[in-house]
Amino acid sequence: MSSSDRVSRGASVQVSASILGCDLGRAASEAQRAVKAGAGMIHADVMDGHFVPNISFGPDLIARVAAVVEVPVSVHLMVERPERLLQAFLDTGADRFIVHPEATPNVRRAIDLIVEAQASPGICLNPGTPVSFAEALLDHVDEVLIMTVNPGWGGQAMLPEQLNKVRELREMIEAGEIHDMDLSVDGGIGPATAREARLAGANILVAGTALFGAPDPAETVRQMLG
Repeated sequence: MSSSDRVSRGASVQVSASILGCDLGRAASEAQRAVKAGAGMIHADVMDGHFVPNISFGPDLIARVAAVVEVPVSVHLMVERPERLLQAFLDTGADRFIVHPEATPNVRRAIDLIVEAQASPGICLNPGTPVSFAEALLDHVDEVLIMTVNPGWGGQAMLPEQLNKVRELREMIEAGEIHDMDLSVDGGIGPATAREARLAGANILVAGTALFGAPDPAETVRQMLG
């Protein structure tokens, strides 16, 4: 089974646990805890200090997480020129790799490298990026991730106007009869905002602080799934 085969595309709504919101010194066990609470995926934000101001972690940590969970692991590369760094992350055992069209003039090359590695490709749009950046790529990816905060730091409040992009993309996906496409949101997503995101058309809800900081993560997942 290839990595891309493990990802259940376009399926029912699920929570993806962002390890940026956990104790990174215990990332593997924290990821296991999130899965036990009901998270259907693990989300790993890689930041290079250039494309976004923060620096997070590298492939070694992701490999440790991927080795101990049975759910798909999605790597969000918030880095400049991701095609230059992809190989190190493709070797981690993760399943999906999400790149930014804003970060490279060769986004199709990055997508092709992911596909050649038998992994699942996705793209992400920052708050200031119009939906038109994704339109020409919809036939080439399995997921479009909409940032609902300005990227770089966890724990921010959701920018509700970004859900208009989710609605617009959901309409494009349905009008184009594009099957098995995931539409995800990341940033300020928790029990108080998940319903609005679901109604807008998102089927993957990325949650970090809201999940790992909750006294009862399983209850948080249940609330987010409605």
